[in-house]
Amino acid sequence: MKRFLSVFLAVLGLLSLVVPSAEARTPFVQPFMGWSSWSLESSTRAGYGTSWLNESHIRDAAAAMASKLKSAGYTYINIDSGWNASLDWVFHTDVNGIPDPDPARFPSGIPALASYVHSLGLKLGLYAVTGLEKEVYTKNAPILGTSCDAQDIAYQPLTPSNMWGGNWKVDFSKPCAQQYYDSIVARFASWGVDFIKVDGTTEDNVADIAAWSKAIDHSERPMWLTASAWPVPRAAGPALAPYANGVRVDTDVECYCETVSTWDSSVKARWADLPDWQGVFGPRYRPDLDSMPISNNTGSGIQDGISDVERQSVMTFWSMASSPLYVGGDIYFLDASAVSILTNPEVIAVDRSGSYPKQVTGGDHQVWKKQAPDGRWYAAVYNLGATPADITVDLGLPGARPVRDLVARKDLGRFRGSWTASAVPPHGSRLVRIG
Repeated sequence: MKRFLSVFLAVLGLLSLVVPSAEARTPFVQPFMGWSSWSLESSTRAGYGTSWLNESHIRDAAAAMASKLKSAGYTYINIDSGWNASLDWVFHTDVNGIPDPDPARFPSGIPALASYVHSLGLKLGLYAVTGLEKEVYTKNAPILGTSCDAQDIAYQPLTPSNMWGGNWKVDFSKPCAQQYYDSIVARFASWGVDFIKVDGTTEDNVADIAAWSKAIDHSERPMWLTASAWPVPRAAGPALAPYANGVRVDTDVECYCETVSTWDSSVKARWADLPDWQGVFGPRYRPDLDSMPISNNTGSGIQDGISDVERQSVMTFWSMASSPLYVGGDIYFLDASAVSILTNPEVIAVDRSGSYPKQVTGGDHQVWKKQAPDGRWYAAVYNLGATPADITVDLGLPGARPVRDLVARKDLGRFRGSWTASAVPPHGSRLVRIG
């Protein structure tokens, strides 16, 4: 019997060497596509703002996405900040310190909402924040499945955590800290949640994102994990790579005004800020440029605040970056131009390629290029100036190469050495495939 036990343990030891450990993050191959509620919550337009967030409006958004965008790959309905807060913006949790939905906003609860969203062939996302909620610490919530309480896992002396210092820092050397996050994510998983955005991430919160990521792994439910802030500091980017699927690399796209956004506040910032992040990302680790203000410029409902020319530049830039593609705005009022821009399969394919661009030329007349895994090249030009401009792309490839305009979905002919985009309008763009 002793000999048998020794052999068994030896085999078990060998198996531990050859069987891979669980992933520290869900290995999504492509960036997600969907919609986020925050643009509507942040607006000052009548009928929107923080009180807009409720079960009925989320159901409307899901129905609109299912009918207008799902066929192009948009599937995530992501509920942002406030789902577990009262209309007076007081956050609350259950007896174990696990966030629970506000009954006034979500009277049917998250499981029922998730079931409805899933019935449409879509996915549901929720918002969270780094650090330990102060309310959870104050009531010293018992951590589910352990003999610990919330105050046992708080860093001492108490230290503010997250970008705005709204929560307490967690001491991850405490054994129950991970179990606390496990309890939250297990609850989310039982509800049918498919996505978690964790906001307020600083360099000091890498351990928080690691805990969320491990908790997702422990739940055995695939969930996209975004580390968010306005923006996440560039210095934290490499350290987050093993844990997050996406990282917010820029400030909020919203203008916090009566429209979703404006070109100057703060769409154009992306062209200045993304270059600093070049070289950070790789397979399954994506730059998140925030939501796209491409929803509605006509009729009822909140307006995007940018023109159709600017909308297309947004779609092109996000796609070249292989960023998640998600709408910010009231998709219940989605207009025909928005549908055309958002569902162009040739532009979406640039995003789906998963590769990352290099900025070739900066300034007002920018040129970006990237190579897809199939070997073909994409090039995009952007006119950030105030007057129309001709912008030339050095193809950098031998021989004459075919060039195709992916937005217009037409072949432009064969070009040797270079190709010039003529009369690119202010804030406009061109996107081509070479070869």
